[in-house]
Amino acid sequence: MRVLIVNFSDSGGGAARAAHRLHEGLRKAGVASRMKVRLKRRRDASICGSEGPAARAAQALRAKAGRTLNLFQRGPEGGERSLNLLPSGWAAAINRSDADVVNLHWLGAETMSIADIGRIDKPVVWTLHDMWAFCGSEHLADTGPSARWRGGYNGKNRPPGHFGLDLDRIVWQRKRGAWQRPFFLVTPSRWLAQCAGSSALLSDWPRATIPNLLDTGRFSPMERAAARRALGLPETGHIVLFGGGRSDPNKGYDLLLSALAELPRTAGSRPHCVAFGDLAPRVAETGAVPIRWLGHIDDDAQLARLYSAADVTVVPSRLENLPQVATEAQACGCPVVAFSVAGLVDAVEHEVTGFLAEPFVPSELARGIAWVLADRERHLSLRERARDRASRLWSPEVVTQKYLEVYAAAIAARRAATGGMD
Repeated sequence: MRVLIVNFSDSGGGAARAAHRLHEGLRKAGVASRMKVRLKRRRDASICGSEGPAARAAQALRAKAGRTLNLFQRGPEGGERSLNLLPSGWAAAINRSDADVVNLHWLGAETMSIADIGRIDKPVVWTLHDMWAFCGSEHLADTGPSARWRGGYNGKNRPPGHFGLDLDRIVWQRKRGAWQRPFFLVTPSRWLAQCAGSSALLSDWPRATIPNLLDTGRFSPMERAAARRALGLPETGHIVLFGGGRSDPNKGYDLLLSALAELPRTAGSRPHCVAFGDLAPRVAETGAVPIRWLGHIDDDAQLARLYSAADVTVVPSRLENLPQVATEAQACGCPVVAFSVAGLVDAVEHEVTGFLAEPFVPSELARGIAWVLADRERHLSLRERARDRASRLWSPEVVTQKYLEVYAAAIAARRAATGGMD
């Protein structure tokens, strides 16, 4: 089987990491997998994409053009949006390729136009990393019963406070017009599968829930004291870890700060807090619990060392699919505390591999952190069970087999639809 994985880039974000990890897992399993990306950073002959400063500048201009067009629509909320209006020419190239199946991943930032996605003739599996495929231009959207993606975008259900062009409606209508045949959907979490199944656009598309692949050999527990020494972290006391940066409100950094303010009253001795995700290291922030920022970390070995050094990883996100910070931490034997919302319910098994707190109550998040840290024997049990669950659910052997089954189903369905001509 020949697989072509299509994504915006081969590194640099959660979807890119997930797509590349699947690519690696398939190749190690003997599958002829290749990647096609708009922004290539890795020196890997199996990845096709523009390289060099000129190519990066061209892509930056392409993405900037999309963001500029977004200015014609205004609303009270922020969040990433992709119009995907600019022609790419990729559909023709994909159709000429020898791929048996095409696995789309994150296509935002003008990776492919909506029309080009609909022109792919090959069997297609689309792994959703957010809500964009069934929304307008939004990557994350309101999930309430009146959400526009549930019933369709029209002139009467535009949210209050929005003005200018209704680009979300225009983009949704373009998707409805361009995507005439169902693709096979893969969602890493049951929550996202339920959203897709409740959407006006994709409700009749076949779908399967398959978690993101994680190399559980690369992400595995290390000796804690050695990990702390290597990172220059305190060798005594509890370490609370946060990964996600401060600029994206969805990551819940504000909720973390409020929880840490509650923590000294509930956790006894004050722990250390270490954070990563910003572009550059920063001086520790002061507060109830000082925070030491390590900057952006993209090296798996360094991440595994960091998770191993921590006593608990906190994921205070407001809305997530299946955050890799949570899965990576558990693979390294670090319990996770998060809010009981969306895909985090799949990522963490409550009071087995961590703690799921009531959304979005900082004092409950603090209670979960304190619960994880309070009892040494319980903490050891949480660490062992977190590692065991990661190996059972997210290892390459488990995930690649599930993907191969979906690929085979997509190929068979396409052949049946075309009378065996593909």
